[in-house]
Amino acid sequence: MNTKTNATITAIGGFVPDTILDNKTLEKMVDTSDQWITSRTGIKERRLLSDKSLATSDMATFAIENLIENSNIEPSEIDCLILATSTPDHILAPTASIVCEKAGLKNAWGFDLNAACSGFLYALSVGASLVESNRYQKVLVIGADQMSAIVDYEDRNTCVLFGDGAGAVLLEPTSGDLGVIDNIFKTDGNGTQFLSVPAGGSRFPASEETVANKQHFVHQDGRTVFKNAINGMSSACKEIMERNDLASEKVDWIIPHQANLRIIQAVSDALDFPIEKVKINIEKYGNTTAATIPLCLWDFKEDFKAGQNLLITAFGAGFTWGSTYLKWGNLRPKQQLS
Repeated sequence: MNTKTNATITAIGGFVPDTILDNKTLEKMVDTSDQWITSRTGIKERRLLSDKSLATSDMATFAIENLIENSNIEPSEIDCLILATSTPDHILAPTASIVCEKAGLKNAWGFDLNAACSGFLYALSVGASLVESNRYQKVLVIGADQMSAIVDYEDRNTCVLFGDGAGAVLLEPTSGDLGVIDNIFKTDGNGTQFLSVPAGGSRFPASEETVANKQHFVHQDGRTVFKNAINGMSSACKEIMERNDLASEKVDWIIPHQANLRIIQAVSDALDFPIEKVKINIEKYGNTTAATIPLCLWDFKEDFKAGQNLLITAFGAGFTWGSTYLKWGNLRPKQQLS
């Protein structure tokens, strides 16, 4: 009798830089206020990677090191690394390769995946598929972004939103009904115009003109993104709940992408789900793009119990969005000190 293999999260790590950019400091940089930022976004502060010698690969590496330090595992045991990021170290040369080298993952192969704020959720699905195939036993999935590298700190519409950080999870096989149960993902290319970094790719290579026009920074139509984010995450969650006969009272926790507190509240209302069971840490990190969900898992891991139903949802540039139904498993025991 064949037993289906599921992929379950067995270890979690995270990293945020030490430098804090709070709303009071932003008041001195652009025409805004702490009251406005808090009421419109729910963000009080965000972390910035201020050390110019570091980049996205370093944050991803620090998150992996944190994961390994708190789990009974060796770097040589990792089979594969999937790095979700919109801010790679370089346009050419995968950042995942750099991370594998820096983290000492000598036996792992790796690749980058870019689905913006939905990136970690997409990567989690791909990683789960690799484990479910029974070809790989230990897959690291990372969400890491240095948004400060592509944010214009003279643009009050975007600089208040984003922060830097990285989160990592380890996927391993389980024969029970735990782990990643189902995914629903969507893409709408018409949304590209509303949230992007216009230049720096093959469409508009770097030039004096693109630099002068600030086309290498994030540009966003906030209202359009706001509306579509609510609709996208709400509909994806409803669809996956219906498909799995998962009533709202059977969902123990919702982990939404941390883009805006008002978006999170609207999704919670649309799903008729009490806000007390929605995991929120946007007030201290801001929107770290692909890192928001793994950082939430890292921050609140002690709250999750084996067998609990988690609904994870995200929306990002592209437009990209979706939802994952995850039944929480057992984390590896912490590394024993000799």
